Amino acid sequence: MENQEIKVPAWFWVVAVIMLIWNLMGVGSFIQNMMMSEEALQALPQAEQDLYANYPNWTKVAFFVAVFGGAIGSLGLLLRKAWSRSILIVSLVAVIAQMIHSLFIAKAMDVYGPGAAIMPVLIILFGFFLVWFSNFGIRKGWLR
Repeated sequence: MENQEIKVPAWFWVVAVIMLIWNLMGVGSFIQNMMMSEEALQALPQAEQDLYANYPNWTKVAFFVAVFGGAIGSLGLLLRKAWSRSILIVSLVAVIAQMIHSLFIAKAMDVYGPGAAIMPVLIILFGFFLVWFSNFGIRKGWLR
């Protein structure tokens, strides 16, 4: 009975692939943000330049952990590995720390308006979903 392979439903794979793509877009955003040239930064409105200048280094580390953790955790789902849950939890904690700073300490909404809260809320919701999804996969025996 222990050697019997548990069949994973097709929808699991679809969701895992979508989540990997979502997180790879986050990795792309991180790389774009970190590689922004001085000229590109200077082309932004002054309020945005000031916002970028006032982000402490720990927020960049949190951004890195959030997006790369999400991508690695999503890859772990596709590999059917239970360790993906731990990585996705770390990613979620980093996302929450980063978004709290952005919205409430750096006050990004003062620069971008109330619409600036939409993407952070969406990112946090996806993070919670991924942790739940990995737990669900473990309970079903799809992740080992």
